[in-house]
Amino acid sequence: MRICVLDDYEHAAHGAADWVSLAADRLIIMDRHVTGPPLVELLQSVDVIVVQRERTPLTRDLLVQLPNLRLVVTTGERNAAIDLEACRERQVTVSATTNMGSPVVELAWALILAGARDLVGRASGMLAGRWEPRPGRALEGRVLGLLGLGRTGTRMARIATAFDMPVITWSANLSQHTAEEAGARLVSKHELFAEADVVSIHLLLSPRTHHLVGAAELSLMKAGAWLVNTSRGPIVDEAALIAACRNGVIAGAALDVFEEEPLGSEHPLRRLPNVILTPHVGYLTHECLEHWYADAVDSIAAWAAGAPIRLLT
Repeated sequence: MRICVLDDYEHAAHGAADWVSLAADRLIIMDRHVTGPPLVELLQSVDVIVVQRERTPLTRDLLVQLPNLRLVVTTGERNAAIDLEACRERQVTVSATTNMGSPVVELAWALILAGARDLVGRASGMLAGRWEPRPGRALEGRVLGLLGLGRTGTRMARIATAFDMPVITWSANLSQHTAEEAGARLVSKHELFAEADVVSIHLLLSPRTHHLVGAAELSLMKAGAWLVNTSRGPIVDEAALIAACRNGVIAGAALDVFEEEPLGSEHPLRRLPNVILTPHVGYLTHECLEHWYADAVDSIAAWAAGAPIRLLT
């Protein structure tokens, strides 16, 4: 059995799980992103691929070039970047891992606080030897608007009560009862963008949510409002967001996810002073990675024993 672990940017995979127990003929752990022909060459002889969320898309075009592939394990409970139909057609088993808590919620609140108090600006000034106290914005009494009220959105609403922030929410199929149970007020999409002081996105990416937040929605927001996205980059029209931040339509944005990742070194988002950027680390904690890679080893062992678990195909 030949195994390849992709996109281990954090150098966490080796120490996070007992790969030796699998008695693999070969274990390759890649600590950099590989694309194009080098990726095909890397994967052509492997039986098992372990993918880190949506970092490397497993498209039909790629899969047909991998004759030996028999198992894909993805970290997390779903992965929109895997062509599951192509895997079924090629009799490639796809297994998932279980999730551990909601670390993305913690990062979302860190980004909200960083925007409200200009933590990046104040901290960088101190490191540069300057003393530049500037007033920030209090969260108390400000309205948190949640796009989506699933597991992460519900936790966001719960934490908002500690800051005495009223919570409003919208998503396409959300009921009044579900919103009230989470301590939020259900509003229309138009009302959410117009009323919220902070809009935080907690939706799955789908054809319906692609570019759900565009120029029209951003134009409804208050001039002092912030947009926070820790969900998926393509939910937001990046060009529209850049224009809104550059032109003062909104106060700023805090983003952990982007339309194309990794974000290009010359991307215009990197040059906006009212934008806070992190490199898709919402789910990245030591605890989460250890949990995921241990689950991945379990999934491979179960498949090798003829009893695959946590199947997506």
